[in-house]
Amino acid sequence: MKTAKMTNRLKTTIAIIFAFIFFVSACVGGVVLSSKSIVSTLSAIQPSGLSVSDSYTSAKAMCVMEASTGRVLYGKNRHEKLPMASTTKIMTAITAIENCSNLDERFEISPRAVGIPGTSLYLRKGETLSIRELLYGLMLISGNDASFAIGERIGGNVENFIDMMNKTAQKIGALSSHFDNTHGLDSQTHYTTAEDLAKITSYAMQNDTFREIVSTKNTKIVSGEGKTRYLKNKNRLLNSLNGCNGVKTGFTNDAGRCLVSSAERDGMNLVCVVLNCGPMFEESSQLLEKGFNEFKLYDLTNGYNYKRTIKVQDGRLDEVRIGTEGKFLYPLKESELDKIEYRISMEENLVAPVKKGQEVGKVEILIDNNLLFEEKIYTMEEVRGNTIWNKIKDFIFK
Repeated sequence: MKTAKMTNRLKTTIAIIFAFIFFVSACVGGVVLSSKSIVSTLSAIQPSGLSVSDSYTSAKAMCVMEASTGRVLYGKNRHEKLPMASTTKIMTAITAIENCSNLDERFEISPRAVGIPGTSLYLRKGETLSIRELLYGLMLISGNDASFAIGERIGGNVENFIDMMNKTAQKIGALSSHFDNTHGLDSQTHYTTAEDLAKITSYAMQNDTFREIVSTKNTKIVSGEGKTRYLKNKNRLLNSLNGCNGVKTGFTNDAGRCLVSSAERDGMNLVCVVLNCGPMFEESSQLLEKGFNEFKLYDLTNGYNYKRTIKVQDGRLDEVRIGTEGKFLYPLKESELDKIEYRISMEENLVAPVKKGQEVGKVEILIDNNLLFEEKIYTMEEVRGNTIWNKIKDFIFK
């Protein structure tokens, strides 16, 4: 009888051991997070709401935007739909660049691109030029014929290309804009807003080819037939404003004088849009100077304040190192620095095994309760479970 009882106990013990091993095996490769989490709110460096000024320009509409974040620094009637004249060509250029596989391949200019009204590159039927050469003619001297030739080549016909322009505007988020043509001549349904145009330009300035073209002061293009054209950029701010790197002038009777300008200093790129503005160069320069004087790019991830380890239960280590991977730069006035709010949610402890790169929390950066940025908090190392099975493996493979 005693032998039978001992046998049953032995069977029970073996069953428990196998069940334990199965449980541990099922947990290998995963991490068990405690259900309890810590949420803390820290006050350090924060941006507030938009800084808006209506008094620094006579423009009908104006917008100054920091290009990398899209933050509007100053605005006036920035949501009003208005004609934009040849600043249209910013959209023409970026649409062409993004949809052309070979900017340097030359092609024949069709008769439809010759004699387009307004400013002109004076293209000739049958001469050969590349899209890149036409882009310089488009953005430096505002050739309307160049815009037509580009649209015809890239889109197969100009109508298709204009449809591509409108789709690009939607992709960028310029939802209050509509393009009827490639050049900007007046049309009742050809319009944008100062903020949309700032968005479009900020997007375009991320493209190296676009940046190179619009920052060029003087160049020449030579057709395949040997005709040389000398081009001088109409944007006077390239010669007078420190850090100016683009982008486009415009004028029609309906739109008035329009200018989109851009400048970069200390890693911060500002885009300024003025629509229907008489002294467009002078006021754009003043607005950009104001922006650089009042705002600076701050790395807000430098303000993170949380414990850089989490306790680990049943692990070969008692705690695991944690951290983030991102970097977030945002334009702020110095007076805004004490308004930044950080919200950190994080697991209180983990149960081994823990994998490297395991998500354990997140950090949110806010201003006036508006979320600016968020990123995950990850484990920076692996922690193996402190189990008999791992001890056996350590002993065998040591």
